[in-house]
Amino acid sequence: MRFANFSKSEGDTVSIFLLGKGVELDNIVKENKDIKEQVDSFLDNKGSILGCGTCLQSRKNSEPQVCKFSSMADLYEIVRKNKIVLTF
Repeated sequence: MRFANFSKSEGDTVSIFLLGKGVELDNIVKENKDIKEQVDSFLDNKGSILGCGTCLQSRKNSEPQVCKFSSMADLYEIVRKNKIVLTF
């Protein structure tokens, strides 16, 4: 999240797509103040966080608070329209 926020501060457009355990960010922000602050800052600065719908469903999270319920088609669009894609 810090790198995403730094990139936003440099004027870049940043989109985050959470897969697998990444969709557990909803739970992490409840337990970790630093990460919550980073996520809040990212969202306040018009950052976009999408979450794999299948991954969310498998974790019984039908109403995520941090990310938007999304699909592989959404991930494909992010990859297709961007020059640079980073994965962590």
